[in-house]
Amino acid sequence: MSDFRQDFIRFALDKQVLKFGEFITKAGRKSPYFFNAGLFNDGASTLSLSRFYAKSITESGIAFDMLFGPAYKGIILAAAAGMALAEQGHNVPFAYNRKEAKDHGEGGTLVGAPLKGKVLIIDDVISAGTSVRESVELIRAAGAEPAGVAIALDRMERGLGELSAVQEVAQQHGLPVVAIATLKDLLGFLEHSPELAAHLDAVRAYRAQYGVND
Repeated sequence: MSDFRQDFIRFALDKQVLKFGEFITKAGRKSPYFFNAGLFNDGASTLSLSRFYAKSITESGIAFDMLFGPAYKGIILAAAAGMALAEQGHNVPFAYNRKEAKDHGEGGTLVGAPLKGKVLIIDDVISAGTSVRESVELIRAAGAEPAGVAIALDRMERGLGELSAVQEVAQQHGLPVVAIATLKDLLGFLEHSPELAAHLDAVRAYRAQYGVND
């Protein structure tokens, strides 16, 4: 496990974005852990998060010309990731959409830089893949090309079929998906964390029941 992925999991735990216990997912499954990226809600934590995104994007090797953040969580994530990438000397434009079209000012649903070239979509997680599908449609309608998707955590669990939501997005749209960390990384972290050892069997059992292969 790359050090930055281990650092990200520790960071998420410290901010209580990642918690262990008993939680019910949107799919109605009883999960032994919960991840809520909305709790990265102050300047310091968002700055740190942006640098984790930049690290995982850079390591992925995905070629892109700009970033796109789907409303609403993706808006701050795309802006923050753009700033962190600029710190690394990779300054790229970004854009985002609004849910409701605006009939005055610049109008429309798109805000920021014009969509062109290869566009990397930034979001927190992929659940049903709806925001990715909408983003892909917006990007292509503008004459640009979706380059991939960057997310914070890949839960690596089945959707409606045998594939995970991330695998479905990759297959349906032909796009690479890069995550800062995955369920596999989380298990690796737990295996080397004596203070959290009590949660290891529950997470292993959850993956055995609902998980997918890499």
